[in-house]
Amino acid sequence: MSSLRIYRYLLRETLVPMFLGLAIFTLVLLMGRILKLVEMVINKGVPFMDILILFASLLPSLLVLTLPLSFLLGVMAGLGRMSSDQEVLALKASGTSLYQITVPVAILGLGVGVLTACLTMVIKPASDELFRKQLFQIASSRANIGIQPQIFNDEFNNVVLYANDVDERSGQMHGVFISDERPNSLPAIILADSGRILSNQDTLTLTLHLKNGTIHRQRSGSASAFHIIGFTQYDLNLNLGQTSIEADQPRKNKKTMSITELYRSIHSPDTTLGSKMNELIAEFHWRMALPLAPILFALLGVPLGIQPVRSGRGSGFAVGLLIFLAYYVLMSIASTLVVEGNMPGLLMWAPNLIFLMAGFMILKAAALEKPLPLTDTFRMWTDKLFRLLRK
Repeated sequence: MSSLRIYRYLLRETLVPMFLGLAIFTLVLLMGRILKLVEMVINKGVPFMDILILFASLLPSLLVLTLPLSFLLGVMAGLGRMSSDQEVLALKASGTSLYQITVPVAILGLGVGVLTACLTMVIKPASDELFRKQLFQIASSRANIGIQPQIFNDEFNNVVLYANDVDERSGQMHGVFISDERPNSLPAIILADSGRILSNQDTLTLTLHLKNGTIHRQRSGSASAFHIIGFTQYDLNLNLGQTSIEADQPRKNKKTMSITELYRSIHSPDTTLGSKMNELIAEFHWRMALPLAPILFALLGVPLGIQPVRSGRGSGFAVGLLIFLAYYVLMSIASTLVVEGNMPGLLMWAPNLIFLMAGFMILKAAALEKPLPLTDTFRMWTDKLFRLLRK
C-alpha cells in the first residue's frame, strides 16, 4: 500500500469525527445564546435578519475553542477506532512506522493551527466588533421605537421612563418623568419639559438628552430631606442590560483589537493604559500561542489514540477532553499570573512548552514500543471516568 493512500485513509478517519465534534460542540456553546436571541425576536420584535447577523458574528469566538478541541477528539476517535480494529497493528506489520502515521495528522494539525491563527488574529476581533455594533443598533432602535406615550417604560436597567407625549417622527418626548435608581448613585426623580434619546455610533452609547427640568434627589442619611436641582440641559446615560453596550465601555477593547492594534497599544507610551497593560500583553501572547495547540495535540493524540482501551472506543473522548481541559487550565493560570502577578508575557508560552516536551516523550516511547510515561495511571482514571459517564 502506497504512503499517499495510507495518508488519505488516516486523514479520512480523523476528519469525519472531527467535523462531527465541531458541529456538536459549536451547537452546544450556541445553545446558551440561542434562547436570549430568540427572546429578542419574539418579545422585542427584533428582525430575524438582525438575529442571523448576531449568530454569524458569534461563531468565530466559539470556533476558537471548538476547532482545536474537535481536532484532538477527531485524532483520538479515529486512531482509537483503527487500533481497536487492529488496523494500526496491520500498518505497523506492513512496515509503516508510528512517525509515518503521525505525518498526515501533524499536517492536518498544522492546517487547523493556521485556521485558528486566522480566527484569533483577524476574524474574531472583527466579528466581536461587528457583534457590538449590531447589538448597539438593535438596542438603540428598540429604545427609540419602544417609547410609547403615557406608558411606563422599564427597558432600561434601574431606570423607569414615562412621557406624556411622543412625536413618532422625531422621537421627541414631552412631559418626561424618570425614576433613576442606578447603582453607585442616590435614587432620584427627574422631571423635564422635553427629552430625546440620542445614539452615538463612535462610543456606542445611548444618552437621554433632557431640557428644562428638575432633579429631586434624596439626601444621604436622611429619609425625609431632598435636594432639588434645576437644569436647562441634562444628559442621562442609558443601559439596556444584556442587549446593550455598557455606557462606559470603550469602543475598542482587548477583544475587538486586531493583533496589530494590540502590539501598537503594548508598545505605546500612552499612560492611560496603566493597569490594563498586563491584560493587553496576556491577550497578545494568548492569540499568538493558541494556534500552536493543534500541532501539540497531534503529538499527544497519535500515541495516546493508538493505545489499547479497556472501556470501549469512547474512552478516547474522555482522554481527549482531559488533555484539552489540562491545556486550557494551564493557559488560564498563565494568564492570571501575567495579569494579576505582573509576570512577563512570555509565561503564556509555558503550556505550549510543557505539552511539546510531553508530546515528544510520549511519541518517542510509543515508537519504541515502550510503556508511555504516566499514561497507565492516566488511562486508569479516564477509564473510571468514562464508565461513570456511561452509567
